[in-house]
Amino acid sequence: MDAIDRKILTVLQSDANISIAELADRVGLSQTPCWKRIQRLEATGVITKRVALVAPEKIGLGLTVFVQIETADHSGPWLEKFAQTVASMPEVMEFYRMAGDVDYMLRVVVADMAAYDSFYKKLIDTIPLKNVTSRFAMERIKATTAYKVPELPKV
Repeated sequence: MDAIDRKILTVLQSDANISIAELADRVGLSQTPCWKRIQRLEATGVITKRVALVAPEKIGLGLTVFVQIETADHSGPWLEKFAQTVASMPEVMEFYRMAGDVDYMLRVVVADMAAYDSFYKKLIDTIPLKNVTSRFAMERIKATTAYKVPELPKV
């Protein structure tokens, strides 16, 4: 990836609906080379998807919960079943395997405490877990999907 690809990524992360003409102008290319670069970034998996971002509270999803999970079982079959189960739950927005004293971290978004209680019961019924700790977000101070694209290393 060169500096122009990095500029394209920076612009697209802030507005994926920008026209090719405007994007090309911003990064200093003509339209066809700009479009070919976007296609290459998609084909190589740098750009994985273009989506609409939704304000969860505007659609009735006002509670964000960070769920820390510890397990006593670290076997491959257990992990495979656990990963499939949790990944299929629509309330789970992010799912990470962690290093340290917590084995897994989830970001769960639901309507309210009753909805979270239902999710929690479903989670603990599906597979044996050692400990589940829930932390409830009181206020979202910053949320972004845009990465700061690193500049090219200086040689």
